[in-house]
Amino acid sequence: MPSQTASGIGPDGILDTDPSLTDAFDVAEALDVDPNTGLSSAEAARRLERFGPNELAGAPPVPKWRKFLAQFQDPLVYLLLAATVISVIAWFIEKANAVPGAEGGEALPFDAIVIVLILIVNAVLGYIQEAKAEAAVEALAGMTAPTTSVLRDGKVVRINTVDVVPGDIIVLAEGDSVSADGRLFAAASLRIAEASLTGESVPVGKKPDTLREAKALGDRANMIFNGTSVTQGTGRAIVTGTGMATQVGKIADMLSATEDEQTPLQKEMNYVSKILGIAVVIIAVIVLAALAFLEGFNDIHDVIDSLLLAVSLAVAAVPEGLAAILTVVLALGVQRMAAHNAIVKKLHSVETLGSASVICSDKTGTLTRNEMTVERIVTPSGEVHLTGTGYTPEGTMTAADGSPLSGDPSLRAEALATLAAGTIANDGDLREENGRWEVVGDPTEVSLIVAARKTGAMKGYDRFTRVAEVPFTSERKRMSVIAQDSTEGGKLTVFAKGAPDVLLSYCSRIAVGGQVRPLTEGDRQTILATVERLSGEAYRTLGEAYRPLGTANLSEVPGITANAAGQVADIADQADAIESDLIWNGMVGIIDPPRTEVRDSVAEAHRAGIRAVMITGDHPLTAARIASDLGIIDKGGKALTGDQLDALADDRAAFDKATSEVSVYARVAPEHKLKIVESLQRQGNIVAMTGDGVNDAPAVKTADIGVAMGITGTEVTKQSAKMILADDNFSTIVAAVREGRVIFDNIRKFLRYLLSSNVGEVFTVFFGVVLAGFLGITQPESTGVTVPLLATQLLWINLLTDAAPALAMGVDPQTEDVMNRRPRRVTDRVIDASMWGDIVFVGLIMAAVTLIGMDMHLAGGLFTDRSVDALGHEAQMTEARTMGFTILVFAQLFNALASRSHLQSVFVGLFSNKWLWGAIGLSVVLQLVVIYVPFLNTAFGTTPLSPLAWLECIGLAAFVLVASELRKCVLRAMAGR
Repeated sequence: MPSQTASGIGPDGILDTDPSLTDAFDVAEALDVDPNTGLSSAEAARRLERFGPNELAGAPPVPKWRKFLAQFQDPLVYLLLAATVISVIAWFIEKANAVPGAEGGEALPFDAIVIVLILIVNAVLGYIQEAKAEAAVEALAGMTAPTTSVLRDGKVVRINTVDVVPGDIIVLAEGDSVSADGRLFAAASLRIAEASLTGESVPVGKKPDTLREAKALGDRANMIFNGTSVTQGTGRAIVTGTGMATQVGKIADMLSATEDEQTPLQKEMNYVSKILGIAVVIIAVIVLAALAFLEGFNDIHDVIDSLLLAVSLAVAAVPEGLAAILTVVLALGVQRMAAHNAIVKKLHSVETLGSASVICSDKTGTLTRNEMTVERIVTPSGEVHLTGTGYTPEGTMTAADGSPLSGDPSLRAEALATLAAGTIANDGDLREENGRWEVVGDPTEVSLIVAARKTGAMKGYDRFTRVAEVPFTSERKRMSVIAQDSTEGGKLTVFAKGAPDVLLSYCSRIAVGGQVRPLTEGDRQTILATVERLSGEAYRTLGEAYRPLGTANLSEVPGITANAAGQVADIADQADAIESDLIWNGMVGIIDPPRTEVRDSVAEAHRAGIRAVMITGDHPLTAARIASDLGIIDKGGKALTGDQLDALADDRAAFDKATSEVSVYARVAPEHKLKIVESLQRQGNIVAMTGDGVNDAPAVKTADIGVAMGITGTEVTKQSAKMILADDNFSTIVAAVREGRVIFDNIRKFLRYLLSSNVGEVFTVFFGVVLAGFLGITQPESTGVTVPLLATQLLWINLLTDAAPALAMGVDPQTEDVMNRRPRRVTDRVIDASMWGDIVFVGLIMAAVTLIGMDMHLAGGLFTDRSVDALGHEAQMTEARTMGFTILVFAQLFNALASRSHLQSVFVGLFSNKWLWGAIGLSVVLQLVVIYVPFLNTAFGTTPLSPLAWLECIGLAAFVLVASELRKCVLRAMAGR
């Protein structure tokens, strides 16, 4: 590797001189790179190690210990810590007031110890779950990492942007994001949007000329800057600065990490937790006030017991692991989507995906296979068919009837000239790599190159060298190349291709039988009729034309403006002078067969209440034919064109009416896409919009679900999108919507489960205190508050049943009806009235069976087993609490099975979720450990249960499942009326 002095690079990767004031090839020499071959891979690796990755410095990563401590930064945790302090105080008071030599009391403050241990376990679980979610998000970020085209080892390759190094040769094209600062040495109609850096709202024209004096950033026309984007043209530049050595890096010495805004789902969860918390506080205040009024607080123990009651209610109400479980379920969902080629960039996009009501899609490559093949060549002398499919350059020209093309030399010559014009006016390339033909660039352009190679059309045209270009844009719908003829004294010729109806308007002559004559109105009508015919047969048509300029000097062309030195600055600004008086060659018919799987996906979308909309730049007849073949519209359905949309632009009501009825749009420009999206959103739709070109970015960004093409999409569009299709397939969008619905269904399942279980705990504590005298929890002679279940037991229940079963429900298999119902509206509550009904009903049943089970083991209760009279009240309470504790655990496990559906029987797909059964098994084992391990008996206030007691526990807990099934039967009957 060259030394720093030899290379001209400082230790921070910045050139020693201002590159805008230095000749481009002197910059290349200073950076020790050949502009024609680029850096070698080995040299690039050395420079990457020396200068570091091409990325801006961000906020330092949060240490693991701080992430762990963050698990404790929660009001609920503060409440539990307060309970711990109160427990310790109570233990000290009890020890201080103990009679010397008397038995009783605890050797250690077990309640406080258990609460702290469970808080630590909860924090560990939360930390692990969040780490997994972060890993999933990082993996997705890696899949959507921006890439850059560079010249290395003499070949144009695509690399991760972070691997760009000083001295790399960046290859720029329309739609690319500029990934580093660089000095231009070649540019063709290059325009770059620099608003993000300079504030300039209009894209800036770029050219490689060396500046004579230092200029402001926005006026350095020969420089490109990191963070900007190419809106037009092509170019090549030598990288002069990467990472923090770029202009963006200088402006932002360090970018702080931005906090993710809470999603609607997270906000609703916070709202629910808040409502539960307020309800619990109100209940606790009412109970404590009633107890104080009726019984009073006789001593400090009564006060402490009352405070612990309030803490128990709070612990029972809020599912501690909800936020972590929600994040993990979303992360697992997006990982499944990524495995099926749908890369969701943000977890919260999953929420919107399941609500999609309209999917607007491009045609080429998304609804079709993107294997563009030229099958028809139509010239003034007739029509030629071309055999062979795909990108393998093998095939022959035949007459329209399939016979060999031998009797008409004029037709053959015109067909070859048409293909040659389309190949010269072309930015694509076809390469053979390891025996496979690979497409570089737009598949439509490459199809012309393939056709030319099949027929040998470029023989005799290889004398032309491209010298300038007027690039294709979606507004112009055409492109032109100026080429120099080496056999004619360097004279220039324009070759153009584009939409036939557009290109034809720039033609005044036509080439027929080796002669050029004026283009008549009859010729125009014949050509346009052929366009209509081919479009009706689902062909995409491209016209080709040319024009000899008759001079070797571009400045001598009539209408062209040159500077004092006779140089033409940017030919794209003078396109009208070049693209006039063209000679019509002919046109090609290109077929792109529909994807076979898309028709089924469109039908599935329609069943799900989702409307499929096709938006394309193709001819209306082509669009309508493909759309009807795919089931998007009925046979004979019509397409609305961009011109027709423009006619409705001033009448919003008429525009909205049109977009509500029409599902196929043809000959549209990018601004039409944006208007269609906004119109559909005004009608209350959740819109998914696909895009690939740089001009699609506004529509993609505006859509509720912006979808970029992973194969053909530009970097600008990928950055604007919320989801990227790795396979550019419409079916993948529908599959992602299905997965989004499944994820949302599963979120509702575990919310129904968690909240009903926690409400059951609240009701158990509340009614256990209110009805303590009836149930035998308190004796007639006792004073103060006796809670039915200890805070440690409630914490254990939440730890046991909130984590594993809820996570398992988050990966529940999809139900059969997931795509047979209409989309969910974003205004619909996640927890609606029907779910609240489930939650309260199950909570009441759960509390009832728990308290009945406790009552059976307490003297003086309603259902008391008289055998307990032999035990003292303290022993009775220990056994009764163990019963209630165990019944509540098993009731919640039965509830996990029942909560999988609001209406469907638990026995439908009972064993379909192996993870749920594994979680239930694990919870049962852990509960047995708490009951039968002696030191845990002390910690949790439990005692071993007899076989008969176990039968009572399971029988009472199972009633939750029975009651839930009976309620579902009633609800199904009511729904079927």
